Parts: sequence; structure tokens; C-alpha cells
Amino acid sequence: MSDIDYYLHIAQIKVQAANAISGPLSYGFPALTGFLGAVHALERKITFPVNLTFDGVLIASHECRVRRYRPNAFSDYTFNQSRNPIKKNGTTPAIVEEGKVDMTISLVIPIRCEDFDDQDWLNDNEQEFCHWINQAMQQQRMTGGSVFGIKTVELISAENLDQLKARLAPAFILMDARQELIEITEQLQQQSPDATALDALLETAILHHVPEQLPAKDKDKEQPVQWKTTSVKHGRGWLVPIPVGYQSISPVYEPASMQHSRAPHYPSQYVETLYSLGRWIFPYSLNSLDNAFWRMNTGENGLYLIAQNVD
Repeated sequence: MSDIDYYLHIAQIKVQAANAISGPLSYGFPALTGFLGAVHALERKITFPVNLTFDGVLIASHECRVRRYRPNAFSDYTFNQSRNPIKKNGTTPAIVEEGKVDMTISLVIPIRCEDFDDQDWLNDNEQEFCHWINQAMQQQRMTGGSVFGIKTVELISAENLDQLKARLAPAFILMDARQELIEITEQLQQQSPDATALDALLETAILHHVPEQLPAKDKDKEQPVQWKTTSVKHGRGWLVPIPVGYQSISPVYEPASMQHSRAPHYPSQYVETLYSLGRWIFPYSLNSLDNAFWRMNTGENGLYLIAQNVD
């Protein structure tokens, strides 16, 4: 069966010490790969006599607090670091810089059933299945952090998807904003033909303070100056740079042929991070939640891309 049969709503998951460094150029909220990896790991743990596929994930953030510090309002932020226990020989281990974030999120996972028997099984065992999801989710890692609590787990029929808007609020849903990245790139290229998408990505993190001279009230006095702050994000919503997958930079190596691989029994490949823009949107601002699900798309040209609206 090709259509979505159910949606699994895991409400208000409390995660502590998740990975705040989402990529080489971004930090704050964990990377999409961490959420998709957790959903995939949860699917692989299913022990019930049923064939289910977890097809993507919707990510809604209720609270996100990066563990960071700055001594005053004009200083740069630094990550709070933790001291590891001393070694067996009594020496102090080195501090490896890491970024952590505490967050409360909700996930909505589309479920595909292989046949009608699987649908019937879910209908008859909904309470048992949701209880197992609650327990299994708290026994695994989520984006590098530990799950300390889940409010509720429920199954939603496909036709009632948009009723989740009220249950997800108050929160912000992460949406794809690659079209805005294209428009910002084209806008920069009108001023500088050599501008690239990377310049546009960096521009979203810049505030421009421009002086403007106001008309003088007295002809004998100098014109007063007013400072105006502008940003390329003005009028485009809450834009954030996000990693959206990987681009291969090497051929695929056979299992056990790459040194220090975490999973030597699988083929391996060297990759680099791909970036795009995301936008945080309040649930009621979306016409429908159908387009809010992130899915992994392993296509051609060595792209391992995470995107929305992927068939």
C-alpha cells in the first residue's frame, strides 16, 4: 500500500544534553539526521507480528535551551563544558569541546502498513503499541541526548492529520525554505555577480546597521543621524540555516575496507555536509501538515538529501 495509513504522534518529548552542533557551520537545534536516525532505530526495534514502515518525521519544537554562557552582553557565547571523571591512573582527561542543548519536542511519524492485516492489527492493539513506543523511545538516544519523559503517544488516522495542529501548539514546526535561499542568492547576484548560495546563507546571519540623515530642524545645526538595522530575512519569516544531508566526495567502499568505520559491516563513503535554509512556522500558519514531513531521499549523483515533499 502506497498511502499513509496512520500518524504516530509522540507529544512533548523531553530531551537532555542533545547535540547542539548540527553541522560544521551551524549550531543550536540538532540536525535533521538525528531525528530521522532515531525514528529509523525505533522502526527496527518493532517486535510485534506486523509489517510497518515509518515514513519520515514532522518536527515541532516547544522549547530549546542551548547550554551556553557569556560574561556580559557584548561577549561572544561559549558552550558550557563538563569535566569528565578522572582516569584510573588519577590523571585528568582532556576536555573535548562539545555543545549540548535541552529541548522539548513533539514528533509526528507517518506509518505505512504493508497490507490490510497490518491495519487490523494496529486497530486491535493500538493501546499496546503506543505503550511500547513510549517505553522504547525512552530507552534509546535522541539526537545524541537522553529522553527523560514523554507526555502522550497516540495513533491518528490519516484523514484526521490536520486536527493535530491544536495538539502541537504552542510550538514551531521546522519547514523547508530552500526557495528563499534561491531568491536571496539571486538578490545578492544583482549587486555582485560572483555571489554564491554560501554568501546568501551567511547573509541570513548578518545584521546591517545603516546610518540615515534626518532633516535638520535648525538650518544652523548639523543634520541628525538615525541608525537603521536591516536584514535580508526581513519579511521572510524566521529563517535558520540547517544541514539537509550529505554529498559524496569519494566512491563507495566495500564493507570492512574503510578504517575506523562505525559500522564496518556496511558499505562506506566519505561525504560533506549540504546546507539549506529552514523556517520555523507556527502550526496554524500552515494550510496543511501534509507537507511538513522530512524524508531521506537517496538519489543519484551521490546525494543523501533530506527534504520535504519527497515521493
